[in-house]
Amino acid sequence: MRTSSRPRMIAALAVAVSLIAACSGDGDGGGGAEGGDAAGYPEQNITFVVPFSAGGPTDTVTRMIADPMAKALGGKIVVQNVEGAGGTVAAGQVAQAEPDGYTVLMHHIGMSTAPALYKDLGYQPLDDFATVGLVTEVPMTVVARKDFPPTSLAELTAYVKANSDKVTLANAGIGAASHLCGLLFQAAAGVKLQEVPYQGTGPALTDLVGGQVDFMCDQTTNTTGQISAGKVKAYAVTTPERVKSLPDLPTTAEAGMPQLAVSVWHGLYVPAGTPDAIVQKLSGALTTALADQAVIDQMAKLGTAPVAAGDATPQAHRAHLEEQLTTWAKVISDAGVKAS
Repeated sequence: MRTSSRPRMIAALAVAVSLIAACSGDGDGGGGAEGGDAAGYPEQNITFVVPFSAGGPTDTVTRMIADPMAKALGGKIVVQNVEGAGGTVAAGQVAQAEPDGYTVLMHHIGMSTAPALYKDLGYQPLDDFATVGLVTEVPMTVVARKDFPPTSLAELTAYVKANSDKVTLANAGIGAASHLCGLLFQAAAGVKLQEVPYQGTGPALTDLVGGQVDFMCDQTTNTTGQISAGKVKAYAVTTPERVKSLPDLPTTAEAGMPQLAVSVWHGLYVPAGTPDAIVQKLSGALTTALADQAVIDQMAKLGTAPVAAGDATPQAHRAHLEEQLTTWAKVISDAGVKAS
């Protein structure tokens, strides 16, 4: 009897263990991608959604970190560009995506400006997303077509004041970083210019190089190569210190316009409700990618650098987002700018 009952006891114990595991998988401490344990994640391709055109600065940063993050995660990351409305189309799509860790948004400063710009945004950054971590903070440059007459930022300011009805200021659309920088420039110069919006800074810079528009603000990740090649004229960088990749380019403060101070921070987001274990796994992969020497070198060539490891965390990212939402709400309100 004792011998024959042992298999039944072992079987019963196995069933009990299975039931416990199944129950825990349905709760906060569960197993698999749908619970709190991310051991099996990722089991399919992860999509990184970029709210702007291919070849633009946000796209460039995304592709820099995608492969090393995929390697750290043991999966594959596919980059998808979803353009429109200053990044709000893509953000809205990701906010509504399944919170399973397979749809990730890379966004920049525009995440903190959209609520102040758009009356009917359709999502709230702090409520509808979980922050994964900050990626980089990119300086901006003031650049013009290479045959534009002004040769310095002071000359540019004087020229646009005298020709405000003729000068064209390009941007990547309302709410884009280039648009915000352009607003700050106009406020500092005390002038209102004819703005030309594009679907991303990639096509805007292409037209600037081609001479179809006069000048714009754009991130160093997009302009460093064009400046170094002499394809555009550069006036200043919008950060307190000069960038190593463009050592001869003065800061806006050095050039006499300290009010024009802005940099473009980037961060990763997932839909609200994504299991914390998956968020942490993504954040860990981000930290690994940002420590990759190839990524560091690539960013350095484009005038930027990875954030410190302590900023590539969900907590630091959320705190920064909260602060930026407050800051830009005032700037945009004072400028009286609204998007449809």
